[in-house]
Amino acid sequence: MQRLIYGRRKGHRLRPGRQRLLDDVLPQLQVNLPERRMLDPTRLFAHRPERIWLEIGFGGGEHLAAQAALHRDVGLIGCEPFISGVARLLSLIQAQGLTNVRLFTDDARLLMQALPGGCLERIFVLFPDPWPKNRHHKRRIVNAATAAEFARLLQAGGEVRLATDDMGYARAMLLALRARPELQWQAKRPADWRERPPDWPITRYESKALAAGRACVYLRFRRTSGSPEKP
Repeated sequence: MQRLIYGRRKGHRLRPGRQRLLDDVLPQLQVNLPERRMLDPTRLFAHRPERIWLEIGFGGGEHLAAQAALHRDVGLIGCEPFISGVARLLSLIQAQGLTNVRLFTDDARLLMQALPGGCLERIFVLFPDPWPKNRHHKRRIVNAATAAEFARLLQAGGEVRLATDDMGYARAMLLALRARPELQWQAKRPADWRERPPDWPITRYESKALAAGRACVYLRFRRTSGSPEKP
């Protein structure tokens, strides 16, 4: 699959301590894709977890680190191509002694393509770049193709969680996921998508959006029972 990452992978020069984390710690946690077979995500972890969660575009890593600390029996894979965010998450991993996190620092779609059907219990895509201009909509990570991958990768009863402060993108997310009959939107009342659930740690970007007076949308879809599509 062609890489579809847009923008810079590097920002400002990193502090020496975070650069050391990239040099010394990242190689131990880095996910490498096999060339001719599917990737068994449980084998990435020493404790062979029964549950695997995936976060696509973890930003500074606040949500992923918080979930990893709360659910140490779960194996979490985080995807983020921007090195400054990877370095920040590495500092959280080190500070909190997290052993259940692995990182993929390339296009998340490459990783999803390499995973077998029904291997994930949860998928998170929180405040991805909305690419608000019409000519840039093709760059959005949540679209019909990735919605199909979410449906394929989630186990029965598994959940995908999406969040955005861009109402146009929220509508596009809903259209893409509701087009999949295997995925059921969990909202029963407006508060279900207007309010962040209590087990959903806040991110830095969300805090900034709320401080700026922007409303946020929180979407939860559950995989119905039945066999996920095979790759």
